Amino acid sequence: MRYTVPNGFTALSLLLGISSIVTTQLGELELAAWIIVWCGLLDVMDGLSARLLKATSDFGAEFDSMADLVSFGVAPAVLVLNAGLQLGGIEYESGQFWVLLVAIAVFALCGAMRLARFNLVSDQPSTGWFTGVPITAAGGGLVSSFVLVLIHHPDVTASLPLHLYLPVLMFVLALLMVSRLRFPKAVKRDSLVMNIFQGLIMAGVYYCGITRSYPEYLLGIGIFLLVSGIIAGRITRDR
Repeated sequence: MRYTVPNGFTALSLLLGISSIVTTQLGELELAAWIIVWCGLLDVMDGLSARLLKATSDFGAEFDSMADLVSFGVAPAVLVLNAGLQLGGIEYESGQFWVLLVAIAVFALCGAMRLARFNLVSDQPSTGWFTGVPITAAGGGLVSSFVLVLIHHPDVTASLPLHLYLPVLMFVLALLMVSRLRFPKAVKRDSLVMNIFQGLIMAGVYYCGITRSYPEYLLGIGIFLLVSGIIAGRITRDR
């Protein structure tokens, strides 16, 4: 029965990912983006409960990857496509539309490849580092919060060339996911200060996600963790 808890979180994340896609197609971009954020919160609970209950399994790992592909790969891709149409003024079947369509397709494809590569090494001893940026950080952390910030600041959004920014964002994140860069996992560290820092960040993310507020914090934390994680991976690579 203990396996039901983490797998239940995974199942709920998958269903919410599908809900985000449907909500996006209905034109409710803000709600769809928050749903993706909620999927990220559930993903954390999934891994935490599996470790606490000692309920890790091969089935759970494969099921989690399937859910992640939908919630952090397909759902953010559909969200960005519709954000380009609704917020960026991209016209359907224009050249800009096809560029954005290719960008989101590459993002989803690289996300699937990233998950497949992770599953190949999931049975090896954990080192505290990912190879490549995880899809949860790319789709769940950066893409959703970026769209939320665009929605919350329409004046700024209107002045941005989103027909350029959105494809570039998706292409860059796609490359980071399939790269060989070392990226730190959110695990317990030897440093008490680092553990407290991670806990405070996670508490802030949960507050924003539950209350549907301060997407600027989510985007800022996402960018900070992305940049600092890449730098930390480069510094510690030789060690």
